[in-house]
Amino acid sequence: MSISIILLAAAVLGAIAIIAAVILYFVSKAFRVIEDPRIDEVADLLPAANCGGCGFAGCRNFAEAIVKAGSMEGLNCPAGGESVVNAVAAVLGLEAVLGEPQIAVVRCQGSCEFAPAKSHYEGAPSCSFANSLFVGESACPNGCLGLGDCVRSCNFDAIYIDDMTKLPVIDNEKCVACGACVKACPRMLVELRNKGKKDRRIFVSCRNTEKGAAAKRNCSVACIGCGKCLKACAFEAITLKNNLAYIDSDKCKLCRKCVAECPTGAIVECNFPPKKEQRAAEEIVNEPANN
Repeated sequence: MSISIILLAAAVLGAIAIIAAVILYFVSKAFRVIEDPRIDEVADLLPAANCGGCGFAGCRNFAEAIVKAGSMEGLNCPAGGESVVNAVAAVLGLEAVLGEPQIAVVRCQGSCEFAPAKSHYEGAPSCSFANSLFVGESACPNGCLGLGDCVRSCNFDAIYIDDMTKLPVIDNEKCVACGACVKACPRMLVELRNKGKKDRRIFVSCRNTEKGAAAKRNCSVACIGCGKCLKACAFEAITLKNNLAYIDSDKCKLCRKCVAECPTGAIVECNFPPKKEQRAAEEIVNEPANN
């Protein structure tokens, strides 16, 4: 092969490369996407947890959604909390829209004490896997399996399995209400609820829809669908469906009347003072001032 042919081939290839580069340059200019620089500013303010609690795949996706929406209505970062929402609003010149603070709660009290094991599970340590095989060691078809799918789903170390009860426990100080544990539980035993005034909450800690006798046979603190709590509530905060009571945290006034009426203790009250201390405190408050 002569040198002239080699040089000609090199020249042709070089020309093709130059033409292709010019074409790519003009195409990139014509079809380039100009990204709003505010997206980077907002993304830098977010906690970079990528927990999905905001409803988006990651923090940057959430930042893009806020900038494009031009409003913070319905957009919230549970991991960042109020401080992050206010900071983002300030950067974008928007009004911060803060939702009701929430926290995850476990709607099951089926511990070893209240729901003794009738069988023993040996298999993959996964609630999802075990749920596809059997009803559970206590024979409650809706009870916690205690294998920790919710624990593994939490990026904030806010859940652990109690060694005594074998039930998950939520750390109120660490939980950011991202909802990852809610999605992880195959029996839908974890729920996001309003934190409530003074961090006080009342909810039905049971998901069993069996009839009363069957439910109580497997768990002594199961909801038996008796309806006594429904009659005690003056605020229409309680509904009864499929043998299971449910308390709407938006309507509940935390009066605690339903707690006293529940015959099985299925209704849980969190962070309330003991009733005797509460009455004593009220008497002190209402006592006339000495002149």
